[in-house]
Amino acid sequence: MGRTAQPAALKLIKGRGDGKDTAGRPVNMGPAFKRVPPNPPSWLSREAAAEWKRVVPGLSRLDLLKPEDRAALAAYCEAWATFVQATRTVQEEGQVIEARQGKLAHPCVGIARAAGREMRSWAAHFGLTPSTEQALARGADDGDEDDNPFG
Repeated sequence: MGRTAQPAALKLIKGRGDGKDTAGRPVNMGPAFKRVPPNPPSWLSREAAAEWKRVVPGLSRLDLLKPEDRAALAAYCEAWATFVQATRTVQEEGQVIEARQGKLAHPCVGIARAAGREMRSWAAHFGLTPSTEQALARGADDGDEDDNPFG
């Protein structure tokens, strides 16, 4: 399975400059979507809405959001909310439950694990993973490239 394509803005942030990606290839900017953040869906859970409010400002500053990203961002935020709820349940009730078969892993352990995988998958699409943090920080700098003796 190949790598997931990244948005042009992320390629440019990570790239070499002058509109080129990390391999020195010109970045195709793709269609000219209007870059404004989508409005959150009214049905988001409380925890998902809080995550939406946390991540949207940063993503907007980097021009990574458009109204068409609403569904993907909502899926990320709800995966976060599921992860949080399952993790809290495990913290309160423990990782193991008693059943007729004996001791079993609490079902919320698996729910948290699955939600975490889904969340990381969606987060990677928006550049929210630790592996993209440095690249995003580099792109947000306003400093001159001349300050870098290795640039």
